[in-house]
Amino acid sequence: MKALHMITFILVIVGGLNWLLAAFGYDLGMYLGAESSITKAIYILIGLSAIYLLFTHKKDCKACAGGMSA
Repeated sequence: MKALHMITFILVIVGGLNWLLAAFGYDLGMYLGAESSITKAIYILIGLSAIYLLFTHKKDCKACAGGMSA
């Protein structure tokens, strides 16, 4: 499960960086072809990764599971 967590974490980071770049006019999907099947598959994997982390983050994250306060 650690490998799945790391893969989903990396994909969510890539998605977040893509949103940052999109705000400045650079969308990584445009370089792969905005309507290509590969781009659509990557976006689906990033979205599914975000959903996975949404539901599993608290038990996987040492800071969140330990009840640390800010």
